[in-house]
Amino acid sequence: MAGQWELNLGESYMSNVPPQTVTLSQRVQAHSEILFSNTLVVTPELREFLARARGGAVRLIKVRIQDEQLVLGAYREPEQSWDQDYDHFLLPLLDDQEPCYILYRLDSQNAQGYEWIFISWSPDQSPVKQKMLYAATRATVKKEFGGGHVKYEMFGTVEEDICLLGYKRHVLSCSGPAPLTLAEQELQRIKITEVKTEISVESKHQTLQGLAFPLQETAKRALQQLAQKRINYIQLRLDVEKETIELVHSNPTDTRDLPRRVPKDTPRYHFFLYKHSHEGDYLESVVFIYSMPGYSCSIKERMLYSSCKSRLLEDVERDYHLEITKKLEIDDGDELTEGFLYDEVHPKQHAHKQAFAKPRGPAGKRGHKRLIKGTGETRHDS
Repeated sequence: MAGQWELNLGESYMSNVPPQTVTLSQRVQAHSEILFSNTLVVTPELREFLARARGGAVRLIKVRIQDEQLVLGAYREPEQSWDQDYDHFLLPLLDDQEPCYILYRLDSQNAQGYEWIFISWSPDQSPVKQKMLYAATRATVKKEFGGGHVKYEMFGTVEEDICLLGYKRHVLSCSGPAPLTLAEQELQRIKITEVKTEISVESKHQTLQGLAFPLQETAKRALQQLAQKRINYIQLRLDVEKETIELVHSNPTDTRDLPRRVPKDTPRYHFFLYKHSHEGDYLESVVFIYSMPGYSCSIKERMLYSSCKSRLLEDVERDYHLEITKKLEIDDGDELTEGFLYDEVHPKQHAHKQAFAKPRGPAGKRGHKRLIKGTGETRHDS
C-alpha cells in the first residue's frame, strides 16, 4: 500500500528532484513541513461547547478539522448507561474515508468530574495528508478539553479497534503489568529453570538441576578421546537455536597457548589436560574452564551457559569417567598463566598456623582449690 500513496508536494523544495529518486519517507517529511507550517486553531464555538460538555450533559463529542480549524462535527446526549450507548452512538459517526477525534463520556467520575475516553480515528483509506494532520493536532485537542478528564486514550484504524469490545480489550491490556524490556524478557524466560522452595522443618532439600542440553556426536567423541588422553584440549559451545552442545575444536594446546584459545566476545566451555610436575611427581590433571567475557555477551547467553554448566560436568564425570581436578571461571583468557593454573590446582598451604588459644574460664570465684595426691597420700583441702 505504501507504494500507492501519491503525495502532491506542490511547491516543495523537492520539485526539481526526479520522482523515481525520491523515497516515500522523503516525500512524507517534505509534505509534513508544508502541512504544519500553519497552526490550526480551535473555533470559539467548539471551545465553549467543550467547556459545557465537561459538566456531563453530553455523552459523545466528534471533533473534525475543517478549513484548517478544529470544529464540532457532531454530539450525542446520553440515553442509557455508557456501555449501552457506546456502539449505538459511536459506530455510525465513523467515516472510513476521513479521520476524526471522538470524546466519549463514561459514567464514572474522578476529582475533576466525569471521566472520558479520547479516541483518535484514522482509517487506512483516508488520505495521507489528513492522517498526518490529525496526528499532529491530537495533543492540541486533548489539552483544549483538559487532560485530567481523560481516563483512557485509544487509536483505531478499523471499527474493531474502538468498538465496545475493542475498548474492553484496551482496558484489560492497560490493567496488566508494564511491558518488559528486552533484558527483562530474557531473564524471565531463563528463570523458568529456577526452583522455588519453601524452607521449613518438614521440607526436603531441593536444588536446581540446571538445563540439560545434549552433546553432539563430535563433542562426545572428543570427550572420549580426552578421557583416553589422546587429545589434551576441547572447546565447546552452546547452540541456542538447536539447544545442543557442540564441539568448536580440539586442537593440540600447550599451557602457553591456552590464553589465545579463549574468545573475547562469546562464552565457551574448555577441558584442558594440564601436564605438569608437582613435588617431584609428573601429573596430568583435567581442568574445566568456563570463560564468560563479561557484559559483551547477552543476558540470555550468560544465563544459559551458567545453567547448563553443572549438568554438563555431571554428565562428563559420569559417562566418560573424567576426574576433573579443578573447575575455573574466568572472564579473560589472559588470566590463564602457568603460575595461575599451578596455584589453582595446588593451592599453597599456610606454613604457620595460629596456635590454639586456650579459652579463658568464667569470671569470678570458682570455689576452693583442691589438691589430689596419689595413693597412700593424705588429701588436704587448701
